[in-house]
Amino acid sequence: MSQVTDRRRLEALQAALAAEHAAVYGYGVVGGRIGESRRAEARSAYDAHRARRDALVREVRDLGGQPVAAAAAYTLPFPVPDSAAAVRFAAELEERVAGVYSDLVRAAGGERRREAAGALREAAVRAVRWRGGSVAFPGLAERAGAAGTPTATTAPTP
Repeated sequence: MSQVTDRRRLEALQAALAAEHAAVYGYGVVGGRIGESRRAEARSAYDAHRARRDALVREVRDLGGQPVAAAAAYTLPFPVPDSAAAVRFAAELEERVAGVYSDLVRAAGGERRREAAGALREAAVRAVRWRGGSVAFPGLAERAGAAGTPTATTAPTP
């Protein structure tokens, strides 16, 4: 691969890692507010994001990069005072993660591309489950009207 391609791939991996850090943080908020009936679903999503985060840390290191660190805290896109808001926030988290993985799909090839497409699909499916409906182009903010990645309060956004 060329140096430009390698750099883009590493940048996309770092962005996915930053999004996974934010999702893990976000699901901590969701877990504290979600109703009992959806608590197992929130825990499953939390575990999935932790596993992806850990795998991305290893992959960035394997490519010779220094993995982006999690922020100490993140700014929530809206207040999450109750279970209904926690459900909306979980859907937003998944839509944002899907957007970052769509960038990784574009930047990667081979097995990494397949893994990124799988992560995008999983995030899109979780977003549908949380929201109760889907978007035409999951992961493509310019098509779906979704915002960018979650915002760290103590670290720059990717």
